[in-house]
Amino acid sequence: MTDELRFEKYHGTGNDFVFLEDLGDERPLDPEVVAALCDRRFGVGADGVIRVVRGERADFFMDYRNADGSLAEMCGNGIRCLGKFVYDHGFTDATQLEVDTRGGVKHLSLDVRDGAVREVTVGMGPPSFAKAAIPMRGPAWETFLSEPFDIGNGMTVKASALSMGNPHLVLFVDDDPSRYHVAHIGPVLERHELFPEKTNVEFVQLQNGELKARVWERGSGETMACGTGACAVAVAANEAGLVPARALVRFPGGALTVERLKDDVLLTGTAEKVFDGILGADWLAARKEGRAG
Repeated sequence: MTDELRFEKYHGTGNDFVFLEDLGDERPLDPEVVAALCDRRFGVGADGVIRVVRGERADFFMDYRNADGSLAEMCGNGIRCLGKFVYDHGFTDATQLEVDTRGGVKHLSLDVRDGAVREVTVGMGPPSFAKAAIPMRGPAWETFLSEPFDIGNGMTVKASALSMGNPHLVLFVDDDPSRYHVAHIGPVLERHELFPEKTNVEFVQLQNGELKARVWERGSGETMACGTGACAVAVAANEAGLVPARALVRFPGGALTVERLKDDVLLTGTAEKVFDGILGADWLAARKEGRAG
């Protein structure tokens, strides 16, 4: 670790990330430092940290950690921001990229106009519905689609569980998602006994042909948007016959377009740089020792 840490902050529809360039794979970060970076009062503030490394089986590898420092398999908005990050810095001039993740290799298409990345589309791969693949407790081959689910306080909603490279529980709610106490319900369901590796939780309502959603992310809490969550919402709604194969998912941070193909799910949206900066040795040392100030 060097005496200082250079970083940049990007966001995709309000889902924000601290980016660290480490193409030579020389500076892996401790979970404690990741959590400190993501702290919105004492750190930079973000939903997660992405360390960008040269890939062995793809152009780049996305080393992604949640805001609490835990490892994550995949992040849809994060990988879209990575596409803009590597293009902005001249690490590539290609508009078609392969990026390796803990959830497999993903293909990115960059929409570049006037020399700037306007939108990024990522092929998220096919959804998995079998409980063993999510993972969800129960017979391995069973699915959990549009089933009644108790969310507490005597409230039962229709729910679907699936994997988009990470686990998701999609709740189809009757009222506007803004009326639900996501901060109370989300952490309970994240740790529900049915999900041995925890789960992301989406609250979604069909409104005027669009899907309005809020999300509680495993390891990060409520976020302004979620890429894998958008895919899970759209796929679950498509399975339930609520929307066609191409749908708009609207989060508090903005809208994402999801298109379900035969063997893939495409996620499209904007990605923007927010700012960059340098954290000094004193800050790093304090966080490694567990000191907030």
